[in-house]
Amino acid sequence: MLHFYTKFWFFAISIALSQLTFITLASAADEAWLILQKTAFAARELNYKGVFVYQNRLDTRSVEIHHMNNGGRELTRNVVLAGQQPRQVFSEGADIVIFSPKNDKVHIEKRRGQNLFPAMLPTDLTLIKYNYTAKLATTEIIAGRATQIVELVPNDGFRYSYKIWADIEFGLMAKVAMYDQKNEMLEQIWFNDLNMLNNQDLNWFQPKIDLTKQYVMEEETSKHSDKTAAQQGWEVTDLPPGYRKIDQIERVVPGKPHLVNQLIFSDGIASVSLFIEPVAKGARPKIGHTNVGNTNMCAHVINGHQVTVVGEVPAATVQQISKSVTFKK
Repeated sequence: MLHFYTKFWFFAISIALSQLTFITLASAADEAWLILQKTAFAARELNYKGVFVYQNRLDTRSVEIHHMNNGGRELTRNVVLAGQQPRQVFSEGADIVIFSPKNDKVHIEKRRGQNLFPAMLPTDLTLIKYNYTAKLATTEIIAGRATQIVELVPNDGFRYSYKIWADIEFGLMAKVAMYDQKNEMLEQIWFNDLNMLNNQDLNWFQPKIDLTKQYVMEEETSKHSDKTAAQQGWEVTDLPPGYRKIDQIERVVPGKPHLVNQLIFSDGIASVSLFIEPVAKGARPKIGHTNVGNTNMCAHVINGHQVTVVGEVPAATVQQISKSVTFKK
């Protein structure tokens, strides 16, 4: 009888410990998502300036950033610190204007943008939660500030994994790194200087003009398309799990006689662009798969149209999207 009670209490204690472990893991996961939610809002709501470094296998560059939320009006200036005439990138919300010095001219380009560092996370994390598991890791000092590392582990092979270093005090993303399926780092971006701002002075939000150069507006125009892909005569029938269409654009590109259609798909943090355009007469179409650094591209021709899929995602993702494009008879 004593042996029976010993086994009973041992069994009961084991169940209790298992439940405690489950609760602890669940609490850690909840805390990881709460940190990421704070990080998403911090990048858009805080006023800050600093210098961050972008590095992948092919390139390293430093960027000076100045960000301010002025009564809900989100303004950012990025200056790529390279050469005597650095490139300047100004954004208000999702609208971007780029000043690029080229020889004796400065080319001005307008376009739409999304998910620029440190605002790489959307404020709605629903899609990311569906595709990734969030885990708390260690703490680390970045740019003189204490940060909490959160790992985003993909739930399948159609996306890379990420580590995000979140400022413990303010929540701002201080560093992010992308890893492939072999856990090899593909890309990282981190602040090496970061300061919070306490004023609403907007004098910095204007380009530095060089009067010795001619300023030229680049005429690449685009508009959001109201037509669905099916209405335009083609369909994307089998997206990789967890990817959703977030935008569809029609572009007028200099030198191209036809509109270029662009569809953008995202899993919440990674994005993939699908370009479709008629093959120009006499042009040599692109066919095959290419990998450059952390970017995969897949191209082929369907029904006289060039289909190109590009994204910082695994090769399997761009290949499946490429194969999913069909033209209606």
